Amino acid sequence: MSANLLDGKAIAKEIREEVKAEVLILKEQGIEPKMAVILCGDDPASVFYAQSKEKAAAKVGIGFEFYNLPGNTPEEELLTIVDKLNKDDSIHGVMIELPLPSHINKEKVMESVLPEKDVDGIHPKNRGYILSDGPGLFPATPQSCIELMLRSGVEIKGKHAVIVGRGETVGKPLVFLLLKHNPTITICHSKTTDLASFVRQGDIVIAAVGRPKMITKDMIKPGAIVVDAGINEIQGGYCGDVDFDEVKEIASMISPVPGGVGSLTTAIIFKNLLKGLKMQKGL
Repeated sequence: MSANLLDGKAIAKEIREEVKAEVLILKEQGIEPKMAVILCGDDPASVFYAQSKEKAAAKVGIGFEFYNLPGNTPEEELLTIVDKLNKDDSIHGVMIELPLPSHINKEKVMESVLPEKDVDGIHPKNRGYILSDGPGLFPATPQSCIELMLRSGVEIKGKHAVIVGRGETVGKPLVFLLLKHNPTITICHSKTTDLASFVRQGDIVIAAVGRPKMITKDMIKPGAIVVDAGINEIQGGYCGDVDFDEVKEIASMISPVPGGVGSLTTAIIFKNLLKGLKMQKGL
């Protein structure tokens, strides 16, 4: 048996088409969706990601402003730019590329973005809305994990979902976003004793731990659905947290890396942008 692929590229294309259609409707109403991305420094990966977002935004009709600041930019200057963008009604989403230089307080800067413009979904107010099921903007990677399953026909309700990883970016928010779909959830982490025994119980296994090929074939129940939210740089390229070549022989569905969860994140950020725009304009 070889698992069916959870095809992130195909689903990302589907979401981009939805975004493009929604942008056209907004433009007919005289509204031009636009986001701003701030990069402080010249980290090559961050520069690449920012530029790829700009290209992707152009393809769906979203305006884009890119602030590429020197790495020695003072914190106060960065906060001034964020404040300007918060007050600019033509900007509907603000994203700050990480990592930030060490002299800048990351939490202070990230929390300075207005919650309704926080397309990354990391403002404390938006994190609170995850718990209360309120009208906030939520992190892209956890949403991508769920969209990947739902749009592939996976029934989440009533399943036992095992999440490996409790990080602030994926694991923790994923718990509460996933609960809206009514699975039973087990959370595993670096202090879990006999990790394999817990993972093996999962009808759905979501790996978000940041360790290459940590989830192996012997840890997966036959027929399980495996979603790999990890991406690790290795010699010759990238891999996920799941040993894909092994696990695909026992799982019923599995997401590849690359080509899985990560393929959806930019499209989900655009969905967040449009959601935030509607909140700002009371639409």
